[in-house]
Amino acid sequence: MTRNGPLALAYHTLFIAFILAPILIVCWVAFTPLGYLSIPIDAFSLRWFRAIADYPEFITAFRSSIALAAISSTVAIGLSVPAALAVARHRFPGREAITALFLSPLMIPPVVLGVALLRFFTQVGLGGTFAGLVLGHIVIVFPFALRLELAAAAGMDRSIEHAAISLGASDAAVFRRVTLPLILPGVASGWLLAFITSFDEVTMTVFVATPATMTLPVRMFLYIQDNIDPLVTSVSAVVIVLTAIFMLLIEWLYGLERLFAGPGRHAGSP
Repeated sequence: MTRNGPLALAYHTLFIAFILAPILIVCWVAFTPLGYLSIPIDAFSLRWFRAIADYPEFITAFRSSIALAAISSTVAIGLSVPAALAVARHRFPGREAITALFLSPLMIPPVVLGVALLRFFTQVGLGGTFAGLVLGHIVIVFPFALRLELAAAAGMDRSIEHAAISLGASDAAVFRRVTLPLILPGVASGWLLAFITSFDEVTMTVFVATPATMTLPVRMFLYIQDNIDPLVTSVSAVVIVLTAIFMLLIEWLYGLERLFAGPGRHAGSP
């Protein structure tokens, strides 16, 4: 087994510190007792965590963001799984064009996409509705889910499916008992990436959302335009802690490596 040298370990340490530093600083600032953004040194306070209760708009926006991300990522997975299987397995005229069309939202600036969706939803009567917001987020997150599922479908051994068919399994049984478990790591990773992308989306959502369908990132963005107090840092710290608890629960109940790498993938690793 090849071990990393001191230089590689130092580089990895600096890289991880660079990634974690903004998160730790935001959580640190959230404990300041002062009325402006500052790093607490002499005293720590839960003042701004208690202040979240005085702004129910943040709690409502958080619930809306969770529901929006869950719905849009689930629908995107439901659409991207058959698309990935069709593109990865078959060769047909226009295959590359269809793939480029599916992935095109990655190349369109979010501002342009937001203006286009605002105009379209206004014309079809979906302007300012939660359904329109869901459709917009599906467009945004669909390419992220598709790319991971394409990788999973392209690396799948189809001889296992052929063996199941030769034993009399129906198409539905083959998909449920063979295909889906084989691509499950790509599906799980795609869903999680789509959920995170939807939850964190701001630029496009600013154009489509209304006060009744406000998401948490948009609510925080609008808040910091008129306020400089640390309330947003406390909201961010709560979201970070909830995310960490969620990942720990997945690790405890199922296992992150098993979920994202597949069962048995790490069994032979040194």
